[in-house]
Amino acid sequence: MDKTEEIHTPENENAHKTYKPVERIWTARLVISSFFGALGSSYLYGYNLSVVNAPSSYQNKGEYFFMLQYVKAFYNQTWIERYDHPIEAGSLTILWSVTVSIFAVGGLFGAVGVHLLVKYVGRKGTLLLNNAFAVIASLLLALGELAGSFEMLILGRFIIGIDSGIALSALPMYLGEISPKQIRGSIGQFNSIFICVGVFTGQVLGLPELLGQESHWNFLFGFIMLPALVQLFVLPFLPESPRYLLMEKQDSIGAKKAFQAFLGKDDVSEEMDEVHAELRAQNTLQLISIMGLFRDRSVRWQIITVIVTMACYQLCGLNAIWFYTNSILKEAGFANELIPYITLSTGGIETLAAVLSGLVIERVGRRQLLIAGFGAMTVCYGVLTIFLNFQSTVSWMPYLSFTSILAVIASFCIGP
Repeated sequence: MDKTEEIHTPENENAHKTYKPVERIWTARLVISSFFGALGSSYLYGYNLSVVNAPSSYQNKGEYFFMLQYVKAFYNQTWIERYDHPIEAGSLTILWSVTVSIFAVGGLFGAVGVHLLVKYVGRKGTLLLNNAFAVIASLLLALGELAGSFEMLILGRFIIGIDSGIALSALPMYLGEISPKQIRGSIGQFNSIFICVGVFTGQVLGLPELLGQESHWNFLFGFIMLPALVQLFVLPFLPESPRYLLMEKQDSIGAKKAFQAFLGKDDVSEEMDEVHAELRAQNTLQLISIMGLFRDRSVRWQIITVIVTMACYQLCGLNAIWFYTNSILKEAGFANELIPYITLSTGGIETLAAVLSGLVIERVGRRQLLIAGFGAMTVCYGVLTIFLNFQSTVSWMPYLSFTSILAVIASFCIGP
């Protein structure tokens, strides 16, 4: 019996292939939503981190003033007007310490309460509602001097802390749920990039040529309102998270339209099926206690990884670098009037490193960036320690110290 064999040629094989059109991953709606979502959220967090420490030039005896010294002067003047005597140095330090640290207390309150907001108001709805905290805080901080009330500044810092706690929880959730999995890491970097841009903006506006003057320091706080208002006017015209619509609201039609808008294609059945599968898996999950989680051997390495990573992230010492950079530069012999401008390079290098991380994260991977970042920080901290010990005896050593500081910041922003 004869067998008929089909001869496979390149032409025949190509004839049987069905080519799919190339999908657009980076769509305009996705980029716009990520940009304006981060502008009124993580950008404000970064700005509020740097604005209270913004160095401003002061021409008396070649010294330079920080933002804190202007605010302390206001506190002292207000105290004199109320009680007819200057405030004690210890009390003034306590008031300023409360003003700075209450920002973190507000962040804790915001982070604890955000889970209720994202569940009942939505991811986008939470970001929109959060702008109310930013506007109220901006008014309190900007008008405190006019009202002669340092309590308004303290309350404003607490409220903007709540805003930051909510923003840093809701924004990553929103960005992760609107982005396709192929670029989810890059879209997530909008959060880190805008924190860095916010820090850099606070440093720039704090220059003496702009708002870093005793008569203009309250405008630095008033600036907080602008990004919040921009987000408040733009974000309502952008879609809600499709995963929230489908998983929390059971709105299949709305979720489909949101996916189509973010992904720029009509056929989103694969994405819808993925969310449905996630919803079915979620419905079968059983909640366990924290102690039960630690006793579960199946997730032990995941827990260890999370704890070690976050502990290294929080204890890596970058805050010390930020707070003592100006002191290091001053002791290194840099001219006082140049220090505010040299400090700008720290915010600039931080922003560039965050952008670079966003560009390579999908190719290199999260784990490799974490290892490289922490490893480079370890080396840079080691050489920085050596340089600081010799910078008083070797004339060119301060420049190496400052270079090491920039390297520490870049390493942190690229990886951790």
